Amino acid sequence: MTVEQRLARLEAIVDRLEGEPVDLAEALALFEEGVACLRDAAGTLSEAEARVRKLTELADGAFAVEPLDDD
Repeated sequence: MTVEQRLARLEAIVDRLEGEPVDLAEALALFEEGVACLRDAAGTLSEAEARVRKLTELADGAFAVEPLDDD
């Protein structure tokens, strides 16, 4: 799932929880799914941010992306 898809699903979950009343079991399941979507999206965005920070300028003025460390 892309970040955009995760955020769209999160928005749908919020709309459902703010809409008509749902029973407790469904509300908890939706909440758990929403937290998972948020964590996944945040992780993807953090990885993207790290890649952007790893950009280095080459001698000819071009930019290169250094690979992320695995630790």
